[in-house]
Amino acid sequence: MTETFDRVDLTNCDREPIHRLGAIQPFGFLLVVSSDWFVVRASTNLEQFVGIPYQDALGQLASTIIHAPTLHALRNRLTVMRGPDMVERLFGVTFSEKGPLFDIAIHLSDGQIVIEAEPSQDGSQGGTTMSIRSMMARLDQAETLEAFFREGARQARALTGFDRVMVYRFDESGSGEVVAEAARAGIGSFLGLHYPASDIPAQARTLYTRNLFRIIADINAVNIPVEPELDEVGRPLDLSMSILRSVSPIHIEYLKNMGVGASLSISIVLDGKLWGLFACHHYSARLPSFERRTTAELFGQMFASRLESRERRLALEFETKARRIADRLLTSVADNASLLDDPAWLIEALSDAVPADGIGVWINGRSALSGLTPSQGQFAELVKVLNRNAAGRVFATDHIAGFWPEIDPAGVAAGLLAIPISRSPRDYVVLFRQEIVRTVRWAGDPHKPVEYGPNGPRLTPRKSFETWSELVRGRSQPFTAAERRVAETIRVTLIEVVLRLTDEANAVRIQANERQEVLIAELNHRVRNILSLINGLIRQSRGNADNISEFVEHLEGRVQALSRAHDQITRDHWAPASLRALLQAEAAAYLGNNAARILIDGDEALLAPQAFSTTALVLHELVTNSAKYGSLSDSGTVKTSWEKDENGNLVIDWQESDGPPVKEPTRQGFGTTIIRRSIPYDLGGKAEVHYDPAGLRAQFSIPAKYVTFAEGPVSLLPSAPEEMTAEARAQVALKPLAGIRILLVEDNLIIAMDGEDIFLQLGAAEVALAPSVALALDLVEKHEFDLAVLDFHLGEETSAPVADRLRAKGTPIIFATGYGETTMHASQMSGVDLLQKPYTIESVASTLARIMPAKVS
Repeated sequence: MTETFDRVDLTNCDREPIHRLGAIQPFGFLLVVSSDWFVVRASTNLEQFVGIPYQDALGQLASTIIHAPTLHALRNRLTVMRGPDMVERLFGVTFSEKGPLFDIAIHLSDGQIVIEAEPSQDGSQGGTTMSIRSMMARLDQAETLEAFFREGARQARALTGFDRVMVYRFDESGSGEVVAEAARAGIGSFLGLHYPASDIPAQARTLYTRNLFRIIADINAVNIPVEPELDEVGRPLDLSMSILRSVSPIHIEYLKNMGVGASLSISIVLDGKLWGLFACHHYSARLPSFERRTTAELFGQMFASRLESRERRLALEFETKARRIADRLLTSVADNASLLDDPAWLIEALSDAVPADGIGVWINGRSALSGLTPSQGQFAELVKVLNRNAAGRVFATDHIAGFWPEIDPAGVAAGLLAIPISRSPRDYVVLFRQEIVRTVRWAGDPHKPVEYGPNGPRLTPRKSFETWSELVRGRSQPFTAAERRVAETIRVTLIEVVLRLTDEANAVRIQANERQEVLIAELNHRVRNILSLINGLIRQSRGNADNISEFVEHLEGRVQALSRAHDQITRDHWAPASLRALLQAEAAAYLGNNAARILIDGDEALLAPQAFSTTALVLHELVTNSAKYGSLSDSGTVKTSWEKDENGNLVIDWQESDGPPVKEPTRQGFGTTIIRRSIPYDLGGKAEVHYDPAGLRAQFSIPAKYVTFAEGPVSLLPSAPEEMTAEARAQVALKPLAGIRILLVEDNLIIAMDGEDIFLQLGAAEVALAPSVALALDLVEKHEFDLAVLDFHLGEETSAPVADRLRAKGTPIIFATGYGETTMHASQMSGVDLLQKPYTIESVASTLARIMPAKVS
């Protein structure tokens, strides 16, 4: 087919609208039926799959092509579809009795029903070796965003089987950066490379937010037309949500220039906006099964959800801290208006909220500067430019010269954040940041002039992807979205101060009180709408606090206790959670290094979610009260034990000792109410509290229906990483594998990644993973390894052929197995060390000591 590109649409990628393409990829077929189920369009390869020429299918009822059970299932799917971009899927269905199995996707387009099908892949690629749940657990254990991205790439590659999987992040300009990568050995790395915005232009990015998954199975495939090209009213078919839609020839040319044979992309959408992609490349044709592609799409959505939660949590922590700073600023300036004329004080007050290298203050035509700033004259000109262009809003740029070309950049900060602090004429607090000279590595020269191709006036995709380094000057560290939101909070705060200082004192106080009441009312309104439970805590805590500080402390502690409890019961998809873990978490959160002063005794007991939050609040109040007034406030201890009574109920005993003398309080606060009444009221249990002078005693009974008992001790926090033993730390410090390249043959990805992590901790330079004999032999032929660790049993095969080839090359071998030596023949064991699973640093180091004693010792 021939495409015409106008000047606006000259891009290297797919364009919107997609219906201009009018064709599909050949690994499936397409039917379009009207609302009364007559076939109005069909792909010309229909006969290849179902034995009916597309010309004969047009105008026929869908029931002449699709037999009744499948047609019934399709109708049922249509009834649950909601929204314009909804796509439903069916797996392993037939179009005729005893016909081959197909996987089907169905969606609506311009009021018509689009049915796409491809042959089911009957286990030819193998099922996934992990569940979404275990994949999410691996992501949740990543401590940093970098580790989170890297783990996401590894999981996505394990799921799709592509040669290279990249986590590709867009910046505000539309350019992309590869922030994480997982790739098979020997194909180089794209990690850290930047790509210009034109590689994935705005039209394609818009489509990526609607259709989250894109597969190009074979870039050399010939596309299949959909006939007729136009419907009865002259409309082309919109294939925006299609799973089979064909690809722009320009994008195919782009991939060929990269040497790619197949590609796959999974959108990462945060808060309705395209954050980035999982970009997957394969260097030959590859088509994962439709079911596996659907799982990969779900993984992409779960990854985005986890990433959004992480970013929101970090932003919330940052903004909470900034609001406290703004409150202090408000109080300080209200008491001493001259502080606004002291930029040194302002930069000190604001630096914790928004880091800066200099600050300028402009109030009523007077200016004050501190740190790295323009001159007084330049600053006055800057205020005029801001009044023309910033329109009274917080304004940020990391490139002052681009915003204000007249400035001489020599010796002047490169970035600024301008905070207007009055109405008209506007006054400003301006934060400045210094220039950061950095090198950006591009995949090709982003400034290369446009080239025209052999087909006339249309762009040719760039052919060079060699690393091109650019020295970036005149720019600062950008101000983040969170920092701009903090600046907005500061703007509101400072405007309030300036207004207070410019009006008469009494009038200002009245206005300030009114604004204060409005803000408090709005805050309470939002809290009521978001969390009714928090509203109850606020009301009760406010009534039992002597001052605002005590109120905030009580409320924050209780909310955090609920948050920790919620984290634990949602960690395992709202399953029962450990009482022991709850105590440990509460003690660690409130007592830190002194958490060991709470002695815990009792077999593992798991609390149902509805009981877990209630118990968390009770234990929080007990811990905080003891730390303030009881044994934990002194040098005493608390013993907490529990057991199952004759009725199967959980009986918890709390006993404080060796603390200050205890006496019963004269009034009952909200915390005491929680301790005494929560478990009886919410769970129908019992609670008794005794103020023994020697130490507070309490006993609680939680009904059996909320409790699951386990025999013996159970690990406390399954998702938390185990702390390394002293022996393991010593082995890691030795780095016995420094500089060594290792081949690890293991058919289970989770076990393989755990082994890889251990070898890397012990200093290995590289660990190549292979899940099968075929891939392992391929790696052995192409690369030299200093050591091989082979899982002997690989599903229905063994790694014996790999061992034979490695012996021939003289490579040291360690067999890893969970079955034991008895399952291996003597000939296979000859001269080979055995490593029992599961892998641990200690066991690996011990085995290494036998084969490399000089280095390990």
